[in-house]
Amino acid sequence: MRDFLDLLAARVPAPGGGGAAAVTGALAAGLVAMAARFSEAQLPAAADVAQQADRLRVRAAGLADQDAAAYGAVLDAYKLPREPNGRERRRRIEAALHGAAAVPLEIAEIAAQVAELAARVAVGGNPNLRGDTIAAAHLAEASARSAAALVDINVALGPLPGDLSRRAARAVATAQAAAARVSSAAG
Repeated sequence: MRDFLDLLAARVPAPGGGGAAAVTGALAAGLVAMAARFSEAQLPAAADVAQQADRLRVRAAGLADQDAAAYGAVLDAYKLPREPNGRERRRRIEAALHGAAAVPLEIAEIAAQVAELAARVAVGGNPNLRGDTIAAAHLAEASARSAAALVDINVALGPLPGDLSRRAARAVATAQAAAARVSSAAG
């Protein structure tokens, strides 16, 4: 973790916001898995929730590296020489931007799922782990919001299909609603 944080703070193009969003989502999923494992007495599906959270944690963590690679592809595409008609360079830039939008979109969608799982555990799980589920839900919401902002940036630069932004917005809305349910359950 220290190496990742040092790299994040370094004067290098990646990891950046996408990697941070991915790691934040993975942290949230880890908290959900832990809270679910301590909730087996209260939540009949606790083992299944923990396994789901573990799968999402592993996938989100892997997306940190994929985001860095996708951003690298964008930088490489912009470095291509300009040709007279500009079509090939523009096509490569759009393809790279699509890849750079797809990764944070997946991060946002994973974060929404993690927030939903956090809400399940917060409402039906071990009350002693409520603080962890609250943290998980809010981290998942932050991950979704951050990733969706990156999707929107890449869609605008593309220009790419607006459906990517709409999907990201749905993920944010799902994560936000789950975090609100968790906060209500804690109140």
